[in-house]
Amino acid sequence: MSWNHSRQIGQAQVHSLTDGQFRLDGGAMFGSVPRVLWERAAPADDLNRIRLRINPLLIQLGGENILVETGFWDQGGEKFEGMYALDRDETVFRGLDRLGLTPGDIHLVINTHLHFDHAGRNVTLLGDPTFPNARYVVQKQELHDARHTHERSRASYIPAYIDPILDAGLFDVVDGEHELRPGLSVLPLPGHNLGQQGVVLRSEGQTLVYVADLIPTLAHAPTPYIMGYDLYPVTTLETRKAHLGAWFEQNAIICTPHDPDAPFARLHENPKGGFTLTADR
Repeated sequence: MSWNHSRQIGQAQVHSLTDGQFRLDGGAMFGSVPRVLWERAAPADDLNRIRLRINPLLIQLGGENILVETGFWDQGGEKFEGMYALDRDETVFRGLDRLGLTPGDIHLVINTHLHFDHAGRNVTLLGDPTFPNARYVVQKQELHDARHTHERSRASYIPAYIDPILDAGLFDVVDGEHELRPGLSVLPLPGHNLGQQGVVLRSEGQTLVYVADLIPTLAHAPTPYIMGYDLYPVTTLETRKAHLGAWFEQNAIICTPHDPDAPFARLHENPKGGFTLTADR
């Protein structure tokens, strides 16, 4: 299976990578939405789990290689991987290799948040930084919350891939919206958790947005389709309302972190209100 898909966004080259497939409970993924509605877009297996994918993004801009997300934690063991039906049909490393890159060629890593399915490849099996020449960008709120967990968040954060980056002084901690490079910014997108950030790329009149778990798959674009995993679902709703209209007006390319089939999408107005997402082939 070869997943790599690419887009030219002005002066930037963007590549959608993958770190494999996994499954999560469909009811949890769609919250209060009845199964009779969500299963049309996301069929479930006999354990009620839907197919998802881990979709990091590589942005090549101004001579730098910038990686958004690092991938699914690879030290959980057989029981952990079985629970999530993890299938490494592809890896972020093979995707980089096909582009002629190694982990040492990455200049900047952006952690949208520090959950194990997004930042789990921050470190190697030996506990060293996977991308030794990179700085790792994270929101101040997210780093605090990852180190001060509670009963609902504890399972999502694993110190083994967070503490080594912190101890090595490799985190670039930002607080709120921040321009990392000309045309490349991070934007707070709270709701799934308080410290989640998205990535906005603007170049030559084009816009691309990596939305993180604000919209985990294309099927989650309708307003009420909010995950049961979100710690602050009403905040998710408010964040969507604050940004989706502008992204629609900008005809932005939308990249979701977990859609199993479509690396790039566009927003469309829903006649019943809100927006839908369709694949941009």
